[in-house]
Amino acid sequence: MSDLPEIRIGTAEREQAMQRLSDHFAAGRLSVTEFDDRSAVVAAALTRGDLERVFVDLPEPAPVAAAPAKRDSGFLDEWPDRVMAVIPILAVILFFVTGSWLWFLAIPLAGALLFGNQREHHRRRPRDRRRRRELED
Repeated sequence: MSDLPEIRIGTAEREQAMQRLSDHFAAGRLSVTEFDDRSAVVAAALTRGDLERVFVDLPEPAPVAAAPAKRDSGFLDEWPDRVMAVIPILAVILFFVTGSWLWFLAIPLAGALLFGNQREHHRRRPRDRRRRRELED
């Protein structure tokens, strides 16, 4: 844990130690009585050395694999959705201002213009799957 075992610890270190202890318990490395005994030691610990004695016979925690970074889609990937959400509102406003119902035709037109290429993408998908299967065989 640390090179200086006599350094005093605070609540944050005790909570981290309890979390590590809980992880070992959840992994099945400790029985209920061992967990209770060690939890009492952690709660009463004053120095880093007190905490180190609790974990002497337990393995170090395995590093958690970082979750793959989610690509920040940003405004550029979401703009069709945002525009499409505004089109019906705009059509209603223009309907009341001009009195012409033709503005409602902008709704399906905008949908076709903004999302028409996605339909083509879905159409090609099964063909691509077949090609991949053929290449794998």
